[in-house]
Amino acid sequence: MRQRTLSGAALGVVALLATSAPAFAQDANGETHFKGLYVGGSFGMSVQPNDVDETILFDRNLDGNFGDVVTTAAGPNAFSPGFCNGAANGATPAGACRNDEDGKEYFVRVGADHQIGNFVYGVMGEFGKSEVSDSVSAFSTTPANYVMTRDFDWNASVRGRVGYAAGGRSLFYAAGGPTYARINNSFSSTNTANAFTLEDRKSNSWGYAVGGGLEQKIGDNFSFGMEYMFNNYVDDDFRVNTSRGNAPVTNPFLLGAGSTDFQRSSNDFRFHSIRMTGAFRF
Repeated sequence: MRQRTLSGAALGVVALLATSAPAFAQDANGETHFKGLYVGGSFGMSVQPNDVDETILFDRNLDGNFGDVVTTAAGPNAFSPGFCNGAANGATPAGACRNDEDGKEYFVRVGADHQIGNFVYGVMGEFGKSEVSDSVSAFSTTPANYVMTRDFDWNASVRGRVGYAAGGRSLFYAAGGPTYARINNSFSSTNTANAFTLEDRKSNSWGYAVGGGLEQKIGDNFSFGMEYMFNNYVDDDFRVNTSRGNAPVTNPFLLGAGSTDFQRSSNDFRFHSIRMTGAFRF
């Protein structure tokens, strides 16, 4: 008997919420504002965190396992001068490295929302480009530098989002979903003796983006807002093979299997997005 009474009370609460929620969601004109299709875009900045611990890893015997120590013919570590985050300014660590470059970003987007009471949920697709570049440098005892850099040809994402429409026209939301990009890798060095072959310079990479923002409805069809997203792409295909070229047979890169592969120690291409958004809502 008690169970029936509780169930009846619960049903009564649900019925009350169902009838009151739409009224709570409406603005002063009795309208809801975040329902249906929209098209728009965004513009802002891509800002990178500081990858201070990134290095370059070596595969000296070409067995596919990176982490070998490249030594000179006399035995010492040929890369004892070390590594730095960013692009080297000179052949030695004394010249330091330039910080990774932040850059502007621009995207077009299309999406759809559905609103129930104050609660909004939807999905959005986005395509454009983030103009950031991410570098790491190694220094050898030659002396010489070795710089690996990656940036985007384009990047895209599909995100779901959920939010709360406060006061009818102000939508606070969280969003997240998978991302996909065409990443361009490049390499440079002050070493003019060895020959370098770049493998898989262009990579198609998956990742994710998570964040949130505020969207403000203005008039019947327009909305503007601010958005923050954290982006992380996995880029693990790029390799550089170093062979003899004009170097002597005692060259450190040749003392293992006759050549040496190297790659970046971090597969993650990460950055923060801070952007303004705009949309036309149908």
